[in-house]
Amino acid sequence: MNEYDQMQPRDAFFSKRIRAGKRTYYFDVKATRGNDFYITITESKRKPGESEDRPFFEKHKIFLYKEDFEKFTDGLSEALDFIKHRRSGEMTDEISHIHDASTVETATGTSGFTDLNFEDLSK
Repeated sequence: MNEYDQMQPRDAFFSKRIRAGKRTYYFDVKATRGNDFYITITESKRKPGESEDRPFFEKHKIFLYKEDFEKFTDGLSEALDFIKHRRSGEMTDEISHIHDASTVETATGTSGFTDLNFEDLSK
């Protein structure tokens, strides 16, 4: 029996903490009871608590299982590549092609907002 078999299923085999401004991200590799690895990605944001010395941490967690690793990686890579390689002008042109002109009408006034007819979006 190796060290991985002796660990409890909830113990992390690998853990990485990344501080990013007001948020902290945790990447943890864990094992199921069947000894399959999975990843938990946790976003933690510090929020004011009942007192200043006892803050509250809001957490959001994603569980990523091995059968989804490739699809998740592909999707994340595509999203990051899109952001890295697109200029705001190009993005505006692409977004305008996505919306059908008949369902988007420019709002009157100076706010610059658009009115959407949500009934048309469900078709």
